[in-house]
Amino acid sequence: MKALITGASSGIGRDMARVLAAMDIDLILVARRGDRLRELKRELAVSVNIVILDVSVKENCLALYQRFRNDSVDILINNAGFGDFGEFTQTDLDKELNMISTNIQAVHILSKLFLRDFVKKDRGYILNVASSAAFLPGPLMATYYATKAYVERLTLAMHKELQKRNSHASVGVLCPGPVQTEFDRVANVRFMMKGKTSMDVASYAIRGMFKEKAVMIPGILMKGSYLLCKCLPLSVQMEASYHIQHRKNR
Repeated sequence: MKALITGASSGIGRDMARVLAAMDIDLILVARRGDRLRELKRELAVSVNIVILDVSVKENCLALYQRFRNDSVDILINNAGFGDFGEFTQTDLDKELNMISTNIQAVHILSKLFLRDFVKKDRGYILNVASSAAFLPGPLMATYYATKAYVERLTLAMHKELQKRNSHASVGVLCPGPVQTEFDRVANVRFMMKGKTSMDVASYAIRGMFKEKAVMIPGILMKGSYLLCKCLPLSVQMEASYHIQHRKNR
């Protein structure tokens, strides 16, 4: 088997590469930071192809697919993404548009192109990394929360379409809560609760992917929060979300 992972230079993506390598799965690792990819490649005892590329650019995503479409890719993990903190009227527009391109456009393009191939050969796995942010409106991180909601809704729709056609291809979405990665520094936030390690989340996600789960939510606390959100009125969800976000401000 062979897996293509975006955002593989750090955090969950890097540890997913380690988990898959331990299963003797060859890797195509995609990220902007080539030094980190090369360092990771030296660590892994499988065949590793590194691609230094920015997935926020549409043409880069199309080129990535064309390069590897005939390379026996069986697993696609769309992990690249980032967030930003601040009131919607105050956050930087260019940064938000880049976030939308990274968190939504890249996931959409790569999922569509590779899933067509997976459906044709009737096998393959796609794992899209969203967030528990997908479950709520996110005042003070409005754009980030909206991008993750898109990824979660898109993935669940694809999952159901595959079920209805009795396909052996599988699509699932990972929705973790706080994770000990670089995300908080890049997004300029500070989580109130200690996050899970990226290795714990990566291991959980890979197990869930191979079990063909539609949604993967690591941890009892986050699963409980997800169920609670489904029961609360929208006004209560928004108020609670605002207070949680406000406490993250560095």
